[in-house]
Amino acid sequence: MSTELQPKDVLAKAEALRNSLSSGFRDEIVKSLYSEAESIAKRAVKTADNKRYDFDQKIDRLVTSPITGLPIMLLLLTIIIWLTVTGANVASNAIAVVLFAVGDFGRNLFTQIGAPWWLTGFIWDGVYLGLAWVISVMLPPMMIFFPAFTFLEDLGYLPRVAFNLDWMFKKTGAHGKQSLTMAMGFGCNAAGVIATRVIDSPRERLIAILTNNFVPCNGRFPTLIMLATVFVAAAFPPALTSFVAAGTVVGVVLIGVGFTFLASWILSRTVLKGEASAFTLELPPYRRPNVSRILYTSIIDRTIFVLWRAMQTAAPAGAIIWIMANVPIGDTNLARAVADWLNPLGLLLGLDGVILLAYIIAIPANEIVVPTMMMVYMGAGMMVNGPSSNEAIFDLLVNGNGWTMLTAINLMLFALLHNPCATTIMTIYKETKSLKWATLSVVMTLGTAFLVTFLTASVARLLGWV
Repeated sequence: MSTELQPKDVLAKAEALRNSLSSGFRDEIVKSLYSEAESIAKRAVKTADNKRYDFDQKIDRLVTSPITGLPIMLLLLTIIIWLTVTGANVASNAIAVVLFAVGDFGRNLFTQIGAPWWLTGFIWDGVYLGLAWVISVMLPPMMIFFPAFTFLEDLGYLPRVAFNLDWMFKKTGAHGKQSLTMAMGFGCNAAGVIATRVIDSPRERLIAILTNNFVPCNGRFPTLIMLATVFVAAAFPPALTSFVAAGTVVGVVLIGVGFTFLASWILSRTVLKGEASAFTLELPPYRRPNVSRILYTSIIDRTIFVLWRAMQTAAPAGAIIWIMANVPIGDTNLARAVADWLNPLGLLLGLDGVILLAYIIAIPANEIVVPTMMMVYMGAGMMVNGPSSNEAIFDLLVNGNGWTMLTAINLMLFALLHNPCATTIMTIYKETKSLKWATLSVVMTLGTAFLVTFLTASVARLLGWV
């Protein structure tokens, strides 16, 4: 009888020994290899400059430090969001004025040539205004956020972000590179899903895809900024308004990051069970940013690409909004009737029926949530600019439609956690080639939004806060 080991015996023995290894043995192997390579390099390579720390290393001692690394990251995020908040509002208003003027011209032209009112309304008050809102609301923040993000990428800072967050993602069973895809999701969740291609492990890439929606994209910032400005920053002096609003939005972003970690941890221990793969990261040297490359990447590859896809989904959404606002139901219209029907569920979640209707209509593009709410609240037959000041918005929402601070807080949470937009859902389907994972991304995020808002509203009512 032969005692020669068979391949299956070797594999079985290796599997048995594997379970006895410590969780960090891969890191120890990589560390050992790099230590040996460094030792060989020191013996074999002579350099003219033998300083212990060069300029890059001195910077890295700060930006990758366990003590200062995360605060520096948070500070940079706050600066970028503050720039986006302060700069986007001015540009959005200017673009909206121009685009709405074009809409008025087109509407008048159709009226002069005798076009039917329904055709004029459908094209100019529906499809066109839907596109105008998406462009005016979405373009300015992207023109600020994407160049700032690309600047840090070109500078060589983003690998340091992955380095700082790697240990957190590893504890959740995910991959350190997920931090890069999460950061890309701030601009657009669809772009963040595409960016998960940098993750080699199919299991960890799926985790990154399914959880990317928990960071607010460019389309959700207008809602968060409006709520932060009208309900939070309004209690502070005018000079501090933009800083308080930016700080509030950053706080919401951090809540989203927390849900990203929680969802990653749950997925890695249930439907995507497995062990986190080793992540070996070589920090590249800092380099002088290339302005032309930053502008091309941020504007052509990212801004124009994302805006075009959003416009494709926003056009039919604008048409649906106009139809619902102009189909009479008794003494009201279809939009208000559906909102009234949804109102019991909305109140249960600390919201109302108009908010739920706005999010149903805004599945193609999150940018039209605010104008849809304003349109229904004001009883208008088309998208409108709405009140011109924060005080007027506050009066419309609170005194005119019964909003409370709970409504504002839960809308922030719902805006953060709700299902992906149609563009992101389509991107998830294309990247995973699976209807199952695309469906799970919707069910998981929407279920989380419903659960969190329901619990928040229940606790607030139980404690008598509303």
